[in-house]
Amino acid sequence: MVYETSYGTGQKPFSPDLDRGKWEKPTDFLFACFGLALKLDIFVASYWFFFDMGICGILPYYIYMVIYLVPILVIHSFMGQFSSSGFISAFRVSPFFKGMGYVSTFLTISMLIYYGIFAAVPLLFIINSVHPTLPWSCEGMKSWHNESSDQLTICNFSKTEEDLLYLNDNGTVDYYTKILHVPSVLYFQKHFDTLDESRFPDLSREYELSWHFVGFFILVWAIIGFIFYKFSETAKFGKLLRFMVLITLGLLGVCFVRFLFLPGSINGLLNYLTPRREDLIMGSGSTFIMVLQAFGAGWGSVMALSSFNGFKTNIMSYSWIISFGQIFIYIFFGLVTFMLEHYYEEMKTENFDTHVINHWLLFLSSASALASMEWPNMWTVIYYSMLLLAALIVMITQIFTVLTSVFDEFEGLRKYKQEVTFGLIGGLALCSFFFCTNHGIVYFSALALDAIWSHSILHLLLLLVVLWIYGRERFQRDIEFMLGQPFASWKIFILRFIAPLILIVSLLMGIAVALMEHSYSSMIVLVISVFLVVIPLLVIPGYGLYNMYQSTGSCWERFRRTCRPTDWYPVEMEHRQQYEEAVGNTDVTHQLFEVTDEVN
Repeated sequence: MVYETSYGTGQKPFSPDLDRGKWEKPTDFLFACFGLALKLDIFVASYWFFFDMGICGILPYYIYMVIYLVPILVIHSFMGQFSSSGFISAFRVSPFFKGMGYVSTFLTISMLIYYGIFAAVPLLFIINSVHPTLPWSCEGMKSWHNESSDQLTICNFSKTEEDLLYLNDNGTVDYYTKILHVPSVLYFQKHFDTLDESRFPDLSREYELSWHFVGFFILVWAIIGFIFYKFSETAKFGKLLRFMVLITLGLLGVCFVRFLFLPGSINGLLNYLTPRREDLIMGSGSTFIMVLQAFGAGWGSVMALSSFNGFKTNIMSYSWIISFGQIFIYIFFGLVTFMLEHYYEEMKTENFDTHVINHWLLFLSSASALASMEWPNMWTVIYYSMLLLAALIVMITQIFTVLTSVFDEFEGLRKYKQEVTFGLIGGLALCSFFFCTNHGIVYFSALALDAIWSHSILHLLLLLVVLWIYGRERFQRDIEFMLGQPFASWKIFILRFIAPLILIVSLLMGIAVALMEHSYSSMIVLVISVFLVVIPLLVIPGYGLYNMYQSTGSCWERFRRTCRPTDWYPVEMEHRQQYEEAVGNTDVTHQLFEVTDEVN
């Protein structure tokens, strides 16, 4: 295969950013990837995807982990670590497909503009926990809730049989379902008039902006701005992430232990740990979504994060550690979710059909469970600080990967790093205010679910680029050169022939889910999805055609040239010289060189 250089193609050569820095400790890469699993909108979508899926439903995750998660994590990490560049410039491996990097940028932005919700909601409960009596407790809700309304809550519900009888026209008596509301959910809904009676706003009504949430969003983005002002250097940022992830998991552990003493929590744990065949069947489809979370909201996050590794970092073992660490986090949150779920299950009557609307279990309904504890204010601050930290970790990590990739690709922006950083944060903050409206606060999940099909497309293209166009033998050679150990051929076989089948199923399922979600969503959310998810995918062929236009020769020659690796070598001079010797070339910077064409 012929290797190209920018000098040979007439394009501006790639200029590495020598001041981009490295992680202070190699394990900072692990903690940054663990933080990707804290993207908790997956648990908000759990009503559709997970239902009562217990520990058995997680088992298919380990199969997917072996089949394609860990091997694809290795590919992502290889591209970032080998090239020492973010998810745009890393596609020097095949410039025709560099548009995939730009798509990753847009996907990250589409997540960031709505994800402030997951930091704003914890702020709502943390700030209001200063009241001696929590407003969402049974006692506190009397100050704002209309007790004379017909709306039953877990506070004013009577379990007597008379309350549940219904007299039919023929004189017979039937039982009917009682719908019970949770005070903390009602407290959240009261910030939007159109959410008072139902958690779904009337799409025909005008948009209603909650100024309370505007204030919370401003505070969230101010915190993020401060973080990038004080911790913009890679080593400092990695150290901050390390401590934030450790503190978050520590607080989660403390809350887990405390929740063990909630009524019904032990039943929840037992239910979660009880093996059921239907859980296994459900998990075989549902864990697709969990696997896709591993790569970050923008798909290319691992690629950008690995670019700060040392050149010899063992990404093969790290990929296994990342996979097991992320599933540990999912299981931990799953246990907490089940304990909270069964806390409300305990409130149902034994003989009558009663339903508790515990919407957004981890974020909203949990506040009322905390209010029932001793020292409720303290536990509210601890629990929601954990959720706030989790949201901030996800947001700052994604912003960091976008900035990294942009500065790696566009040399001229490097001298304006601070201006670009705060310009991006300000722009994201401005766009995020839509999700302070009655429509945005409910229908954001449509954007979250777009990741299923868009990530599946990008994974399929990545396998095409690395294992077919660049070639499996060259990929294995580069991995062995970088790590000193081979990448097994059986993994290559699975990635080339089996993993694509799973990804195609995931793609079809994702399209179906996204269409269903958008059919019930706001028109503005659909427009945002089109501009930040659908249209950017056209950048992939568009950028490839633009590259072909800049090349010379016939269409076929131009296409082949733009698919060849261009300026593909390690950045550090010592490793670069060793690599040039390994592939049989002495001056990759100033001439084209060729190795034996290989049959893929």
